[in-house]
Amino acid sequence: MARTIRRWLILGLGWFFVILGIVGLFLPILQGLLFILIGLVLLSGESVWLRRRLDRLRARYPRAGARFEVVEARARRWLERLRVGRG
Repeated sequence: MARTIRRWLILGLGWFFVILGIVGLFLPILQGLLFILIGLVLLSGESVWLRRRLDRLRARYPRAGARFEVVEARARRWLERLRVGRG
C-alpha cells in the first residue's frame, strides 16, 4: 500500500514539475528547463522508456550529462536523508 502511494506521489510530482516547466517556458519568472528536467528525473525512476531517453541525451551531450549526473546524485542524497529522517 505504501509503495503504491509513493509511486503515485512521485508520478504526480513529476508531472507537476513538467507542467510547471512548460508554463515556465513562456513566463520569464520561472525557470522552465530546470523544472522540466526535475520532472523528467522524477518520472524516469518509474519509466524505463524515459530512463533510456535520458541516457541517450547524456551520451549525445556528454558535458551536460556529466553536470546532470552530479545534480542527480546530489538530489538522491537529499532524498535519502529525508527518508532516513522520517524512519
